[in-house]
Amino acid sequence: MNTPLMTRFREYTATLRFPKLVMLTGALLLIDVLVPDMVPFADEILLALATAMLASFKKRGKPGNEKDPRP
Repeated sequence: MNTPLMTRFREYTATLRFPKLVMLTGALLLIDVLVPDMVPFADEILLALATAMLASFKKRGKPGNEKDPRP
């Protein structure tokens, strides 16, 4: 299944430091939203924040690629 949405998602996750961990927490968030629980929305909010935090970690550049700040 190679839809444009999946292609864009794969390109985005390729730039992340922990792409599999982001996909795992996202899947857990979807499952958690679908399954009812005792305390509504508490764990959903925490999982959404964890997913957003992991998605913000980008890959680091290779050493030596930094430009010299001196003129």
